[in-house]
Amino acid sequence: MLQKFDERNRDLIVNINGRLVHRDEAGISPFDSAVQGGDAVWEGLRLYQGRIFRLTAHLDRLRSSALALAFAQIPTHDEIRAQIAATLRANNMDNDVHIRLTLTRGVKITSGMDPRLNQAGPTLIVLAEHKPPVYDRAGITLITSSVRRFSPDCLDPKIHHCNLIQSILAKIEANAAGADDALMLDTHGFVAETNATHLFLVQDGALATSRTVACPEGITRATVLEICRRNEIEAVERDISLTEFYRADEVFCTGTLGEIVPVVKIDGRTIGTGSGAMVKKLGNLFRRLTENEGERVVAS
Repeated sequence: MLQKFDERNRDLIVNINGRLVHRDEAGISPFDSAVQGGDAVWEGLRLYQGRIFRLTAHLDRLRSSALALAFAQIPTHDEIRAQIAATLRANNMDNDVHIRLTLTRGVKITSGMDPRLNQAGPTLIVLAEHKPPVYDRAGITLITSSVRRFSPDCLDPKIHHCNLIQSILAKIEANAAGADDALMLDTHGFVAETNATHLFLVQDGALATSRTVACPEGITRATVLEICRRNEIEAVERDISLTEFYRADEVFCTGTLGEIVPVVKIDGRTIGTGSGAMVKKLGNLFRRLTENEGERVVAS
């Protein structure tokens, strides 16, 4: 699963602190915290027919992460909404768009890790691309990575930070093994998530997903649990071993970048029949939500 360049994105306009520039001219200072130490937080959003699904939830998580990192300044939700709308207008975008928000602590007066050196900031980057969901709807394959997800006593995953080295190392292992992505365990050996998405299993018509101990509080994950409550589908959050995923009737992953996609193989083991009734049902229910909900940011 390798994303390909989309010609529609050749002349993208990128938004950096309200300045709209061509992608080839965009840049941030080498003294910016994102460059100096990955000192930044981020969100991925998806645009459906002029509306962003669960925008407020994403902005709440962005603010929560920035507060946890003690950012001195954080743009308001309305300020960020305005910059998103300006970026979409500049690119004439209204559907099938993925938006990457990055908020850094800002620019330092000299290089160093001390946040007191940040005397200008923050830096807000809005990157919108023409990008449909990236995973193959027929299903993806996983291998288990040797890289473990941190627990809260090491680095709390509830901070949605931009230091993604763990995920990148796991992805390198998946690439080397010829798999689409990597399944990652926590420090106790329970399944946490993949390098990019949350995981669910289905057994006897009931869902289970990992607790948010070594994985972040996913927006799509929360939406799936909400769908289950609305439709009287049993779903629990608990510690799950790798063996339980191997023998599950169905496994699927969730995320803004790929939505809801079945996992057909883990570590060479075929999962159930590859794609079952539950993931199709949830996919249809999720699609209805995205078609009917969301905050309008592009005029109809």
